[in-house]
Amino acid sequence: MNRYEQWDIVSSVGLTALVVAAGRSVDTHRSDALISDPYAERFVDAAAPPTPLPTRPVPLESDPEDASEDELWQMMSGYMGVRTRFFDEFFTAAGDAGVRQAVILAAGLDARAQRLDWAAGTTLFEIDQPAVLAFKDEVIGDDRARCDRRAVAVDLRDDWPGALDAAGFDRAAPTAWLAEGLLPYLPAEAQDALLAAVDERSAPGSRLAIEDFAGLGDQLADPAFRRVAANIGVDMTELIHTDDRTDPSDWLTAHGWRTERARATAVAEGWGREFDPLTQRLNGKASFLTAER
Repeated sequence: MNRYEQWDIVSSVGLTALVVAAGRSVDTHRSDALISDPYAERFVDAAAPPTPLPTRPVPLESDPEDASEDELWQMMSGYMGVRTRFFDEFFTAAGDAGVRQAVILAAGLDARAQRLDWAAGTTLFEIDQPAVLAFKDEVIGDDRARCDRRAVAVDLRDDWPGALDAAGFDRAAPTAWLAEGLLPYLPAEAQDALLAAVDERSAPGSRLAIEDFAGLGDQLADPAFRRVAANIGVDMTELIHTDDRTDPSDWLTAHGWRTERARATAVAEGWGREFDPLTQRLNGKASFLTAER
């Protein structure tokens, strides 16, 4: 048995975090890379998932209908570099504006504490399941964080606000919050509860960034997406919620936040990247929402 199986790193939600890491690794090694994440491949190698996850680019020669699983994966992973760079720059901009407290909700296997050049004096709280954070810490080892990193090991279905406060979160300080790839895993009621908890703890000057999906039902039903998910060994229909919910932008505006929305395709084009037809089909409706109080 792989020693990380007991931590659920190679199944269910743990596997999705590993899949995202593999996507970041692919982007890191592209000739037109948008990010540099030297840890992503290390996470995948350490977990050794039952079905290998490609971490390096492969030639794309087929269209989505005839592509191999590896080719489909490469196409789908093209989106990861775009979203990662966008949210990396969100934190950099917050630091430049004087924000010295940050929270990543469902931090997953992105080693931003080690990757990014944080402003001096920044405290970063990473919230995720104990299994994910334990695995991350072991793989990263003694590599120094570039900020005051505080791991908050708690399931977001439990009392994560209480755990965050106990870890030293300062409600009086402006905070940069990130919910990347998170909201689809929450039912509508839980999404509203999460936004309410963030709102309650956000002093003036706080910022929030959200990856906002649209058309998730179509994505889950897409044959290419289903082929890749089945090959990896994760049933996304059991993890993702497609119920009707309040638009997070509308919720935040109603609670006094100023919001802006950027379509993922436009962000990619701004960096000289055009999504391939499959990525456009699956993620063309996704957007990155930022808000400021």
